[in-house]
Amino acid sequence: QVQLVESGGGLVQAGGSLRLSCAASTGLFSINAMGWYRQVPGKQREFVADTTRAGNINYADSVKGRFTISRDNDKNTISLQMNKLKPEDTGVYYCKAVNFTSVSWGQGTQVTVTA
Repeated sequence: QVQLVESGGGLVQAGGSLRLSCAASTGLFSINAMGWYRQVPGKQREFVADTTRAGNINYADSVKGRFTISRDNDKNTISLQMNKLKPEDTGVYYCKAVNFTSVSWGQGTQVTVTA
C-alpha cells in the first residue's frame, strides 16, 4: 500500500483560500489515480477532485471553478488549491491513491470555513 500524508488544513473565513498537500511514499508514476475526498459527521465521504496518471482531471460540480488539483511528480505530491471557500466546504479532507491492487487513504486534515 501507498502511505499518504496530508497537510495544509485549517480555519478560514468564507471567501478565503487554503492549499492542501498530500505526499505519497512512492513515485506518482506508479499510482493510477490520486484525489481528494471530504467528509462531515453523519454524512458519507464525497468526491472532490482527482488526477490520473494519464493526466485526466475531474472535479465535483460543487467545487468547479474554485478548486484546482495539481501534481508534482518530482516531490511525489498532489495539491488542492481551494479558493472562494464556503462554509459548506467544511469537513475532513482525505487524500486517496488507487493502484491496480490497492486503495490507500491518508489520515485526513480538517478544513473549517466560517461564515
